[in-house]
Amino acid sequence: MASNWTGAIRRYALRRLPPEKLLPETQPVYMASWIYVFGVLTVSALVVVLVSGGVLALMGPAWWHTSSVGRYVNSVHLWSVELFMAVMVIHLWGKFFMAAWRGRRALTWATGAVTFLVSIGTAFTGYLVQQNFDSQWISGQAKDALNAVGIGAWFNVLDFGQMLMWHIVLLPLAIGLLTAWHVLLVRMRGIVPPIGATAPEVER
Repeated sequence: MASNWTGAIRRYALRRLPPEKLLPETQPVYMASWIYVFGVLTVSALVVVLVSGGVLALMGPAWWHTSSVGRYVNSVHLWSVELFMAVMVIHLWGKFFMAAWRGRRALTWATGAVTFLVSIGTAFTGYLVQQNFDSQWISGQAKDALNAVGIGAWFNVLDFGQMLMWHIVLLPLAIGLLTAWHVLLVRMRGIVPPIGATAPEVER
């Protein structure tokens, strides 16, 4: 039977990411360090952020301002974002001081750093769509700053619909794709070993 493109993709995927690497049964002993926990915490917090944010987006501003359940979900979303940003910063700085780009892991490091930058934009637009006095004040202050750098014409912080689209669709989609890419790279190239580790199996 002649080879086709679906079979070629499957064989390529299995070569690059075999099941034993995608879901390994064992990990290097140095992974017992607490610094490696913050990456998992970041992904876990992101799941809560996306689920709670999706519920808020479906129900609308009136619900999260007037309903007790809506206010609760809004609080869950807020505090999961706070946790997400906090543990991501710890993870990012921990990997920076570990020189996590060693061993052909530069792209792994870069995807994580870019995810952090996109998350800042997502958090900013989240403040703008709260539909309260805080969001009005923040958008008013940000308008002048964005106009000053020349991007206010197409990124209008006073346009609720535009900011909502950035916050619930475009930026979360970018974060989700970058996170998935980052995790796949970690699986493909392994976690970074401590500086000075010389065991042959850690630099693969």
